[in-house]
Amino acid sequence: MALSLTAVPDLARRRAARALDETGLLCVTFLEGLRRTWDVRQWWGEFIEQCWFLARVTSIPVMLIAIPLGATISLQVGDIARQLGAASATGALLIAAMVQQVAPLAAALLVSGVGGSAITSDMGARNIRDELAAMEVMGINPIHRLVTPRLWAASTVAVLLASVVIIAGTLGGYYFNVIQQGVSPGAFFDGATTLLQFSDLVITLVKAWVFGFIAAAVACYMGMNCDYGPVGVGRAVNRAVVVTSIVVFASNYILTTLYQVLFPPRF
Repeated sequence: MALSLTAVPDLARRRAARALDETGLLCVTFLEGLRRTWDVRQWWGEFIEQCWFLARVTSIPVMLIAIPLGATISLQVGDIARQLGAASATGALLIAAMVQQVAPLAAALLVSGVGGSAITSDMGARNIRDELAAMEVMGINPIHRLVTPRLWAASTVAVLLASVVIIAGTLGGYYFNVIQQGVSPGAFFDGATTLLQFSDLVITLVKAWVFGFIAAAVACYMGMNCDYGPVGVGRAVNRAVVVTSIVVFASNYILTTLYQVLFPPRF
């Protein structure tokens, strides 16, 4: 019993040290990927290719998620607002929720779950085939050549997807609130101006931009440091999605708190 009780703190200490080491290596990979951003000619072609790939695989799923999500929020909020005699406020609450919280998180999770999985598997396949080591032998930094364009592609596509989420979610809420529940279109859109500021849209796009960087950095790091074999690549993909989700939600809390302190909500 004494040995088992002694082993538990040691195991926890080793796991904590390993987690800190991986966090530091992840930050190093991210910063190293940004360091040669100015050399656009080296990664412009790969950037365009990755942007097209991420947009192609995420645009349809994000709309299929945003439309029923906006409709669900509209139905739930509309029923409560109608009981309170404020059915016209449903549009304001729906659009405010889509702009402030739903859009950047949905975009980040789609980029991570769909695009990030493909990035991790691609980088993992390059790792187990020793392509990354071969690039280093040839004097090519694999982070500058492969990670940098994926960082900027994921952040760019995440910003575009956030806009798509806002539009698709608003259309879904408009259908159920205006057509199904009988609220006038003018009241649906006019109420949004009472809760939203221009800074709300700016912080939403900034969040999506930051979350795109996080998703790509985690995906690239997990793929470049996976275990050899198909099982190692599969585990790296799973870890990348889980870690990205945790970091994105934690970052969202920090950014939202800072935004509310700097720009208090207006009523």
